Amino acid sequence: MEPLTTSYPLKYSVPKARIFVVFLSMVLCTSILCLLQLRFFKPKIKDFYSFEVKDSRGRIISLEKYRGKATLVVNVASYCQYTDKNYIALQELHREFGPSHFTVLAFPCNQFGESEPSSSQEIESFAKGNYGVTFPVFHKIKILGSQADPAFKFLIDSSKKEPRWNFWKYLVSPEGKVVKFWRPEEPIESIKPEVTALIRQIIMKKREDL
Repeated sequence: MEPLTTSYPLKYSVPKARIFVVFLSMVLCTSILCLLQLRFFKPKIKDFYSFEVKDSRGRIISLEKYRGKATLVVNVASYCQYTDKNYIALQELHREFGPSHFTVLAFPCNQFGESEPSSSQEIESFAKGNYGVTFPVFHKIKILGSQADPAFKFLIDSSKKEPRWNFWKYLVSPEGKVVKFWRPEEPIESIKPEVTALIRQIIMKKREDL
């Protein structure tokens, strides 16, 4: 008589093998999904022009419309020791270099000495009526703290320089990157060479593309 053989090891090995195959398949599928996500769903790298802001009337404005220009972004205030000097200088700069290749973008803020208490529309009227401002004056924002406007927070994070008072200026390239910043007391003459250099690059690039 032949000795009896048991099939128990085989009986138990089959389910274990199936579990291993299923587990391996799940790991493989997860890896493929992760690779596809990295390949096709990469988070868009933010630049200044990728943000949206509000105009003085509270309407949503995409900063994308300013892409391709050299942009000077300023936190402004109506009742500050630097108000007269800076508004006059900013309008002079905008008139000299804008609007085709350059623009000033003004963002009112009341976080420094509470020197911008008015409503956004009143601020815009004040700037236009007293200084003949022709550059955009946007909705009043916060630029410090947890409620800081994302577009302005981008400027601060990129430059590693947080405004300490009104009329800090950030020069943004046509591609939306922060090039340089200036404090409120610095003369407009220190800004002009940087703006001129950026505008020259814009014009040269346009000629190359023709």
